[in-house]
Amino acid sequence: MREISLHIMDIAENGITAGANCINIRVVESRTKNFLEILIKDNGKGIPEDIIENVTDPFVSTRTTRRVGLGLSLLKAAAIRCEGSFSVDSSPGLGTNIRATFQYNHIDRAPLGDMAATLSTMIAGNHEVDFVYQHFIDENEFLLDTREIKNELEDVPITDPSVIQYLDKSIKKALASLEPQELERSPK
Repeated sequence: MREISLHIMDIAENGITAGANCINIRVVESRTKNFLEILIKDNGKGIPEDIIENVTDPFVSTRTTRRVGLGLSLLKAAAIRCEGSFSVDSSPGLGTNIRATFQYNHIDRAPLGDMAATLSTMIAGNHEVDFVYQHFIDENEFLLDTREIKNELEDVPITDPSVIQYLDKSIKKALASLEPQELERSPK
């Protein structure tokens, strides 16, 4: 995949398909430590014990609609290719945790991508699912929790196009504000 955000969407959709009603996504960009970490946690049905050890094999899938599952294997390959790591921790009935790390400045690391569009799309398409999104850039943090947003909206559905558009713009603005500001240089 060309962007890590697409991997995140794919893994989150897997959790939703597995019955999750809450998806936690955490992105940690540590530029000072040259490290990118992606954590995706769901409270779905989990991965059966007989499949967990081969879950990153592209020809192993719990789906009945098709026999291949490329999402986890592609994310694992992307992480390993960028001198990172990959792990899956799952308990039947309790959900699944996916962790991928990357060397931040690795030449082969795909860009993170448009996380605002990714989140907005997932929220728009899954009104019954709550999303908790944390994003760190060095010491700066952004947190979005759709449970809080739904409470604020009261009778307006979170999937209302004006709400989705507002969320997309707000997330973009918040993520841009996490970026370190360059110090202005004074003329000599």
